[in-house]
Amino acid sequence: MTGDFSEWQWVNEPAKWSAGEDLRVTADARTDLWRVTHYGYTYDTAHIFGRLMPGDLRVTTTFQASYAEQYDQAGAMLRIDEKNWIKAGVEYVDGRLNLSTVVTRDFSDWSMLTLSVPAETVTLELAREGDTVIVKYGLDGADPVGMLRLAYFPPEVPALAGIMCAAPEGEGFETRFTAVRVE
Repeated sequence: MTGDFSEWQWVNEPAKWSAGEDLRVTADARTDLWRVTHYGYTYDTAHIFGRLMPGDLRVTTTFQASYAEQYDQAGAMLRIDEKNWIKAGVEYVDGRLNLSTVVTRDFSDWSMLTLSVPAETVTLELAREGDTVIVKYGLDGADPVGMLRLAYFPPEVPALAGIMCAAPEGEGFETRFTAVRVE
């Protein structure tokens, strides 16, 4: 995957990343993305890399990571601003890998699906159609066909579309994105 990232931008650029045959991002320690609900705190320090897209779009990414600590996470991202965003990916919770989606409109809500078998790679797709985002996933090379979430997302507002990673409790970890497509 040699990509042209010239139109892409970082929100919270990590100390270490590279783009070549793949996109490698090392999440800095103590980074997260969450707003208020349940925990009472707000963090907007996760690493987000994408390009600004108007209207309907599709983000597809295939990745693998060396998750090590509670809440280590990586995946796909749509972000209007710090109060309106959707992240979907893999999150390491209580010693298990989970497919995870957080939808935030002022307040975050979180849904998870524990993987019953380990997956080496995960492919995620966020498809924005009008006022809806459909989150799909595929495991170990499979195309994203399983629906993980359908959520409201403000229509006709440009959104940063791309990838994300964070290490809320750990010292950081590397994610290798082998495919990233925004269209």
